[in-house]
Amino acid sequence: MHLLKTMAVVAACCIASQPALADKVYVTNEKDDTVSVIDSKSLEVVKTIKVGERPRGITLSKDGKLLYICASDSDTVQVMEVATGKIIHNLPSGLDPEQFALHPNDKLLFIANEDDAITTVVDTEKRVVVAQIDVGIEPEGMAVSPDGKIAITTSETTNFVHWINTETLVLEHNSLVDQRPRHAEFTADGKQLWVSAEIGGTVSIFNVADRSEVKKISFEVSGISKDRIQPVGIRFSKDGKRAFVALGPANRVAVVNTGTFEVEKYLLVGRRVWHMAMSPDGSKMYTTNGVSSDVSVVDLKTLKVIKSIPVGRYPWGAVVVPD
Repeated sequence: MHLLKTMAVVAACCIASQPALADKVYVTNEKDDTVSVIDSKSLEVVKTIKVGERPRGITLSKDGKLLYICASDSDTVQVMEVATGKIIHNLPSGLDPEQFALHPNDKLLFIANEDDAITTVVDTEKRVVVAQIDVGIEPEGMAVSPDGKIAITTSETTNFVHWINTETLVLEHNSLVDQRPRHAEFTADGKQLWVSAEIGGTVSIFNVADRSEVKKISFEVSGISKDRIQPVGIRFSKDGKRAFVALGPANRVAVVNTGTFEVEKYLLVGRRVWHMAMSPDGSKMYTTNGVSSDVSVVDLKTLKVIKSIPVGRYPWGAVVVPD
């Protein structure tokens, strides 16, 4: 018995002494045709991977094994194996894929084709296009509801939010928003849809059940002209109590209370902030800053920027891969 206890203590000590694994942040650099890999522990770039032309949207498969990358100027979606960092194959995507959203079934990929005014639906297992859905002019934003029943495309020039039935793959409804909608994001419970309008300078919030607009948020940053406040990416905190909105050339991220829809704070980040990625534990946020070619790291407990990490030229999209 004494021997067994000793062995258990030794095993526990060995486990405790092992260094904690670090998540990896993958950032697309649209001017360099690369993806920068940031170690979340050291907060340094540990690898740079060559990919297709003008990479923008990036997302992780539900099983965490694959990364999907929109290589916009290569007119394809590239599939990278996380374990090796190698592109293993390409998916048909339509012309100029910019953003996409993966269905919860980990199989269907909904892709916005900016030059074609369509949403392309790809079966990632069979690697074939299963549908192409006509939408408005210059589609960009894409989202799929948590229950997988609704896909959203936003069209920048038409100023519409397009509601697509994912079972029938038919566009069922259009909602008008302010000028140049760039991004759409469902809340974790699927009850609300938040849509940013870049030129309109607003975020529209929809009740998903009846598709009605329940709130429109505007932003004011001291010392920044209205025309430089251009909402793009949206992300929610792990507890759902806050929304973070990237404000483009305002070089700020707005912190919005999701209960009151009031802006609590503006975080000063790098120049021309595009999008954000959240750490799985909800402790950090990473912003992609296109013009300053860096990533700002935000401590979400203190709501302070703790580091700026140089990456490639014009970082655009980001995703965190748990290690």
